[in-house]
Amino acid sequence: MCLGVPGLIEDIIGNSPLERTGKVRFGGIAREINLSLVPDAQVGDYVIVHVGIAISQIKEAEAEQVFHYLEALEVPENRRDDEVPR
Repeated sequence: MCLGVPGLIEDIIGNSPLERTGKVRFGGIAREINLSLVPDAQVGDYVIVHVGIAISQIKEAEAEQVFHYLEALEVPENRRDDEVPR
């Protein structure tokens, strides 16, 4: 199974076509991400990232919806394994 996570582009570091990278924020952390597959993406845009590569751009509303779904999946730290719904 593959999982792409939305992130916000905060900075674009390199701009050559195959080495275009940027600082992308995922909640409380930021990572350097390859942006070569989203050449039109700019600072302030949301992208879907899979294994360190931005694979598509998405609208802010779509990203917010995914963040909402991820928050709904969060399991409290003090919850016992036998309390997790299956």
